[in-house]
Amino acid sequence: MQHLFDFSDFNVYDPETTNLSVGAPGPDLLVQCCEIFKEATNHRMNYERENNSFLFQYGPLLGINDFREELSRFLTREYGSEVKKSSLLLTSGATSGLHQILSSLVDMNGVIFVDEVTYMIALEAFQEFTGITIIPVPFLDDGVDTEELKRLVKLHQFPPHPKKLFWGIYYAIPTFHNPTGVTMSPEKCQELVKIAREFGILISCDDVYNLLHYRSGCPKRLFAYDNPSDEDYAGHVISNGSFSKILSPGIRIGWIECPKRVKEVFMQSGIIKSGGSLNNYTSGIVVSLLQLGLAKRQLDIYRAAYKERMETVCEIFQRELPSEVKFIAPAGGYFVWLTFPASFDATAFNLFCQEHHKVIAIAGPRFSATNAHRNCLRICVVFHNVATMRDAARRLCQAYREYSEASR
Repeated sequence: MQHLFDFSDFNVYDPETTNLSVGAPGPDLLVQCCEIFKEATNHRMNYERENNSFLFQYGPLLGINDFREELSRFLTREYGSEVKKSSLLLTSGATSGLHQILSSLVDMNGVIFVDEVTYMIALEAFQEFTGITIIPVPFLDDGVDTEELKRLVKLHQFPPHPKKLFWGIYYAIPTFHNPTGVTMSPEKCQELVKIAREFGILISCDDVYNLLHYRSGCPKRLFAYDNPSDEDYAGHVISNGSFSKILSPGIRIGWIECPKRVKEVFMQSGIIKSGGSLNNYTSGIVVSLLQLGLAKRQLDIYRAAYKERMETVCEIFQRELPSEVKFIAPAGGYFVWLTFPASFDATAFNLFCQEHHKVIAIAGPRFSATNAHRNCLRICVVFHNVATMRDAARRLCQAYREYSEASR
């Protein structure tokens, strides 16, 4: 069968090299979307309860009522804590949501505090806002160094522009962090909310991995610590979610869970007011996926497959890499973060792996605003099937043995 575009343009599909950089569901899993989306589309188009022609209109600002209602039910069940429909806003994915947050809420001469190792595409998005200062914060084995974050926030605080809610933002990936796989403790989450309230900053949580837990239930999201029952509650945390990791990247559907004052600002956005809700039609199909239980079924398939791949890779690394190579086996998410000895050049090693063992990942400097973490490598475990991942992990370990021996 001929593809609509040439996959050879994308290194991820190169049959000669196993690419461990791809943060997306693999083709063997996405193929199952064909049937469930067909079923959901038929269900939505034959929906007798109402005329579905509205799906072909611009759409209401926050997203259609059914989408927000069904998403509220789905997330409440999966998170194990309440997600209110009134707090939800439709987006076209987490990256789009992040851009909306930056352009609508934060002073254009403000400050973005980021973990010293963080999602590389977010860094690129921040750098597009040339008036904003990016400040890295030390990252520990259990997440951001909250004491240093507080010191830096206090140092850089200033009154925001009258038309902006926040002078600064801390961009966080609290659950199954990209690239390290770390999940912040409840104590650290509570401290972050205290800092945000004290100094008037926003915490924007990249919550795309939260439902991909492999050992126990879903960790409590940071948004839930910003408790609306508190008397001083105004809202300093946003949960920015996406269906890309748990359903399909190609549908470009996500959501923002936010406080009332933030939602009111979003509703004044020129982009949303001009074009209505983002991906109005596709959100209607997702409603049927949620109502029919098909989204939940696909999530369960992903979780089982990802868990097997994660455990397989971590077991091989634990057995075949020497103790000088450190990593924390994540309890969920997509990534394993290998930390080699301090003088190790992971970029050069990555090229060696590609040339001699036909396997490649992403070296640490890509995840740093200061080109740090030169001795680290991020491995994504989910794109390839378990047999391919087993083989690739073993080849990477063999490559390290050879590279270390040649370097002595």
